[in-house]
Amino acid sequence: MGDYSASPVNWRINPAPMFSIAQIAQLFKGASVNRRIFRAAASVAAVGILVKIVAIFKEIAVAGVYGRTDAMDAFLAAALIPGLLINLISESMNQALVPTLVRVRKQEGHERAQQLLSSSMLWMCVLLAAASAGMALTARGFFPLIASHFPAAKLDLSVRLFYALLPVVLITGIASNCTAVLNTFDRFALPALAPAMISVAIIVGALTLGSRFGIWAIVYSTLAGSLAHAAVVAWMMDSHGYRFRLRWYGMTEATREVARQYGPVLLSGVVASGGLLVDQSMAAMLPAGSVSALVYANRFVSVVLTLLAGAVSTAVVPYFSGMIAVGDWAGCRHTLRTWVRLTALVSAPIAVVLIAGSHLLIRITFQHGAFGPHDTAVVTPVLAMYAIQIPFFVSSRVFYRFVVAMRRTDLILYCGILNLALDIVLNLILMCWFGVAGIALATSLWTVSTFFFLWYWTWRLLPPEVAS
Repeated sequence: MGDYSASPVNWRINPAPMFSIAQIAQLFKGASVNRRIFRAAASVAAVGILVKIVAIFKEIAVAGVYGRTDAMDAFLAAALIPGLLINLISESMNQALVPTLVRVRKQEGHERAQQLLSSSMLWMCVLLAAASAGMALTARGFFPLIASHFPAAKLDLSVRLFYALLPVVLITGIASNCTAVLNTFDRFALPALAPAMISVAIIVGALTLGSRFGIWAIVYSTLAGSLAHAAVVAWMMDSHGYRFRLRWYGMTEATREVARQYGPVLLSGVVASGGLLVDQSMAAMLPAGSVSALVYANRFVSVVLTLLAGAVSTAVVPYFSGMIAVGDWAGCRHTLRTWVRLTALVSAPIAVVLIAGSHLLIRITFQHGAFGPHDTAVVTPVLAMYAIQIPFFVSSRVFYRFVVAMRRTDLILYCGILNLALDIVLNLILMCWFGVAGIALATSLWTVSTFFFLWYWTWRLLPPEVAS
């Protein structure tokens, strides 16, 4: 990875340094970029804490009303496919669109950027609607595979809940796209706060309508909260000059560029998301309540991953894209080293605390109402095994964003294929030894593999350092 002292943006300045004017400018430029990344990441993390606090109250309310019942298992299985479609189609579009949108806005003007956004958004909505329709038509066929050990009544409920949740795919996909566009204007805090409306709606729905409508109260609340979320971020995007307009402006060069990047990112997402389907399906083969145990335990880890990995990866995207566009490789190295070390330094102690305090955390948070001591005993080791992945996942997001910005999305696809194979093999082995906790441990182990894969290729992609 080279000698730190050779980098013109290194903070370890040798005695009697001899920098050129350009090198000094680069030094301060690197400092400015990292400060801006820090401010962006800090704002996303701070708002994310508020959102996750609301989400924790949501989980407490849902656990108190529904516990680890068959109805809750059915809802979680039903929500799996909509969540995957959103992540695959809309998040992949965001990764492919944002670097090109920024470039077009700077080089060709705002109107050209608006046209690119409108075309890309239309394309994304068509894909989301088509995927939703395809899933609806084939639901009776693939749900028995996802929940192979669900009794007939439980499986039927899961399919009906799935049909009701499908509108969330298009609604949340639009919200995600609007949020990504707002980030290109360095607007991070308010867009990151908007999803809290979904959790608030679910809390209100579970507590006020749960006794009357049962598990359907969560469905109705999810739909209402998602619609409010999309409306707010679309309005915010409009206030910053980008209109929510679905219109096709032809296959321009910029549109082709987005399409070329979108394909590999989408395929890599399909492969990577297969691991989640594998985990849920294998958990359904274990004793009743195992799917819920997996999801409840992962809530805590997902909080950390969203706050840290989500904040940092969101913040570095526009800056990596800009530095790569002008060939600022020294700035890329400095940013990579700074943020990989910082994320590891922050996330590793958090992982240790979660592992050591997993039983206490589950007992305090969930053990009330329908969630009893036996449920706590089942979920505790699952949380401990999931927490192992935290420092590796958080740090790997920095490498991931750099590789995508370098337009090497093929590497992301290869990494996803490797992870899926590892997930299946490790699940089969570890669930025999540790039950549902073995599935969580398998996830942590392939996350470690991801870290080293992306670390290796990041430094291979960087041009060699030139000594000054």
